Amino acid sequence: MAPPLLLLLASLLVVAAPRALGLGLGQWQPGHATFYGGDDASGTMGGACGYGNLYSQGYGVNNAALSTALFNEGQSCGACFEIKKGGVRFTVNGHAYFNLVLVTNVGGAGDVRSLAVKASGSRGRGRGGRWQPMSRNWGQNWQSNGYLNGQALSFRVTSGDGRSLTCADVAPAGWRFGQTFEGRQF
Repeated sequence: MAPPLLLLLASLLVVAAPRALGLGLGQWQPGHATFYGGDDASGTMGGACGYGNLYSQGYGVNNAALSTALFNEGQSCGACFEIKKGGVRFTVNGHAYFNLVLVTNVGGAGDVRSLAVKASGSRGRGRGGRWQPMSRNWGQNWQSNGYLNGQALSFRVTSGDGRSLTCADVAPAGWRFGQTFEGRQF
């Protein structure tokens, strides 16, 4: 029987991460992570790795929760991960008048509040040159019912903290459904 979801989330000990990433001590890189229980991470204490009180162990809030897949039944306890490397990724699926865009690898706040698409308009059938808001279909899949085929695509991502990121012409005019394109990062 699997423990509750909170117990399935392992503590990621990021104290060792700079050394694992080839950085010298004290050379921290900006980033965001998730932990539970408010600003003091009290809900993360203990967890499924058995570290107990993370404050008395010297880690404080320098830990993060892992998904069930990354937790790997406890085999990832104490491991270091490089998080959110590279740009925001856009996977375009669907068909001519139904475009479903999966947004992944979002830095900054990590979540997506809204997504808009702008097509180059080179084919004359699209609404090129104008930002078209997309609607959330499910999860991080966003849909547009506009005809975007044959046009370069730009995306504007707005994260949960209200910041926006524009990835101009991230998909070239010759893109095909099922392809993934990488833009800039927050």
